Amino acid sequence: MTASPSPLAPSPAERRARARADLRLGLPVILDDGTASALVVAIETVSPDRFEALRAGAILAVTVRRAETLKARAYDGDLARIELPRGASLSWARAVADPASDLDVPMKGPFHTLRTGEAGLARAALVLAKEAQVLPAVLVAPLGARTDGLTRLFLATDHPPADGAHYRPVIDARLPMALAGAGRLHVFRPDDGGVEHYAVEIGAPDRAQPVLTRLHSACFTGDILGSLKCDCGPQLHTALETMRAEGGGMLLYLNQEGRGIGLANKMRAYALQDQGFDTVEANHRLGFEDDERDFRIGSALLKALGIARVRLMTNNPAKIAMMEEHGTEVTERVPLRVGETPQNAEYLATKLAKSGHLP
Repeated sequence: MTASPSPLAPSPAERRARARADLRLGLPVILDDGTASALVVAIETVSPDRFEALRAGAILAVTVRRAETLKARAYDGDLARIELPRGASLSWARAVADPASDLDVPMKGPFHTLRTGEAGLARAALVLAKEAQVLPAVLVAPLGARTDGLTRLFLATDHPPADGAHYRPVIDARLPMALAGAGRLHVFRPDDGGVEHYAVEIGAPDRAQPVLTRLHSACFTGDILGSLKCDCGPQLHTALETMRAEGGGMLLYLNQEGRGIGLANKMRAYALQDQGFDTVEANHRLGFEDDERDFRIGSALLKALGIARVRLMTNNPAKIAMMEEHGTEVTERVPLRVGETPQNAEYLATKLAKSGHLP
């Protein structure tokens, strides 16, 4: 008879949260798919001594986006498994992972990439690195003897749920606001150990009718510092003012900075834009997709707030599609075209031309 797990043992979601934290710290994580195991560590955060301890027999996995920049063949389709050259150092691996010096040292290869063998562990490691918001480049090493204390992730069970994380309301309280007037701030916490998200309820929205709603992704540079490189701050302020004028609305403030890649990687993208790359090209050179956000969060929060139909303030049709796919009816798209500056004109044009945004 199989013993019941201890109530003190970590759940699959808790093990995955621990693994994300370990990657950010530079600790190796054990990935186990039931037939094979490997040690994985993020190139960005691993220390030189740990890199040396793991280097023998290891490969460097990067996403297909990064592989395209490196001119490395991605035989696995969505990623490339690069063999480490003899004597490869951590500085070499970081130069492969980080595009900061691509223009200074354009020829890092030739690279020898694997075309045979199972890529599942490398693929899972790259997904985990993205969740941890470190550069998606990982060392995948054979499982050694000394693994005591390391987090072991079982890929058959410790994977993100297909419908996304589940969110529970933590607290809500009255909040008077300069732009929006009277309102309430609702704080939601996910069950996967991820970041909290917020719902700003403005006025008294009638939940029996479509509610004027905005899904706003956190933007420290635009919302707080007034950056002129994006239109986020003006969009946030206009949404709040419009909801106040209409007597009510719901602004979901989602902690998905930099279209889901995190503030540090967003700043890396800005540095690449200073070299002449547009916002999409910069994300690709870093190894990310155009947009790594999960708009299912918005639908989940609205359901928890008792809202089934919305008038969505957005220029992004992907938001509409994902909301409707997950049970939130979008009765109207309310355009939100504000905040264009000479500094962000090219950025906004790129979103129209490459990311499918609507005028």
